[in-house]
Amino acid sequence: MRAVIQRVSEASVKVEGTVTGAIDEGLLILVGIEDSDTEDDIEWLCRKIVDLRIFNDEKGVMNRSVKEVGGSLLAISQFTLMASTKKGNRPSYIRASKGDYAAPMYEKFCLKLEKETGKPVQKGIFGADMKVSLINDGPVTIIIDTKNRE
Repeated sequence: MRAVIQRVSEASVKVEGTVTGAIDEGLLILVGIEDSDTEDDIEWLCRKIVDLRIFNDEKGVMNRSVKEVGGSLLAISQFTLMASTKKGNRPSYIRASKGDYAAPMYEKFCLKLEKETGKPVQKGIFGADMKVSLINDGPVTIIIDTKNRE
């Protein structure tokens, strides 16, 4: 699994002009899934995301997690995160899981985030053409890949 995590002061997602998810302070999470991803990847990634100390403390130092600040989460499935640009100029998405595998994994991912934070996760609609708006706070953007646990 690959995730792009952005600290936001607000974010929302629309499908066909209708808002399907919106948050104020918190994290916008774009997540890509491949067939080799397992529930262990979900567990590890969710814990990593909710414990990331990327929110400012009272001294202005990034020392607090989304849980500690009571922030919200907006999770968006994004198969393009699995793109390979090794050959040519047209990205290959062969590593991205098809919907029959990726959709349930995305739902499990969102449920695990809810369990970890005790708050509902706002979402887009899997496989839909989504319009995502955000105000990146900082900016703070972190990329995490469960296959490269740095």
